[in-house]
Amino acid sequence: MAGLWFDELKVGQTFDHAIRRTVTETDNLLFSTLTHNPAALHLDAEAMKDSDYGRIIVNSTFTLGLMVGVSVGDTTLGTAIANLGWDEVRFPAPVFIGDTLRIETEVADLRESKSRPNAGIVTFIHRAYNQRGELVGTCKRSGLQRKKPA
Repeated sequence: MAGLWFDELKVGQTFDHAIRRTVTETDNLLFSTLTHNPAALHLDAEAMKDSDYGRIIVNSTFTLGLMVGVSVGDTTLGTAIANLGWDEVRFPAPVFIGDTLRIETEVADLRESKSRPNAGIVTFIHRAYNQRGELVGTCKRSGLQRKKPA
């Protein structure tokens, strides 16, 4: 089990995840089509030539999923009970095909679960940066996390 127990987390603790991911055209194409998002800004290179960006931008929900997914191995793998929600999701800069993303996660809040004595609620802040160090995505995520067995 790679994840941490609720009891092992501390507010302010930060993880700079070792996994880096270069986003490919296939990633963006498959994600957009699998989620039935036909937006030209994700799929039509010709239409995007005359846009503000001059090229296709990566589907932002792919970026959101990648931010959270990369964090799992260091934080919640084997210790999560449930994802409770995402808040304050922001994409301050676009992600383009070929960008390499680095993810960091900060523990923002910890509180005991009122309904489950064997668990607590953890709030993470996830941040994604491209290869130039530009912030391209952030979100706050809450999850129900197991406590270390007695």
